Amino acid sequence: MMPRFQVFSATLFVGWSELELGDPPMGVAFGKFLPAPDYAAIRPAVVAALGGPLAHDLQLTIRDRDGSTLEAVGGVHLVDHSAELGSDGMEVSILGIPFLSYEVLFPHHVTTYAQQFPDAG
Repeated sequence: MMPRFQVFSATLFVGWSELELGDPPMGVAFGKFLPAPDYAAIRPAVVAALGGPLAHDLQLTIRDRDGSTLEAVGGVHLVDHSAELGSDGMEVSILGIPFLSYEVLFPHHVTTYAQQFPDAG
């Protein structure tokens, strides 16, 4: 079972994700976003930002199951196309995870990448 990652806007718990997909060389993990009830408080800002930069005042972070905040040099981003696509239209991504952390948090992404591109290492 993959760990669940919690998504926060400042101190407000807004949802979670398995971060089931990734790109290890880029330090990117992403996946389906499952909103919590408090997501409603930030949804208008997320939807308004579609196609443009997400408001930095949302202070988005992702925490692992131990409550530790994941380092994200490129930030955390939410996309909400649920009005058109339903729950499948919601995604969260975290960009710029340092590789040593990435290997520990997402060993399955690293293994999958290595199997796809055996000459990349």
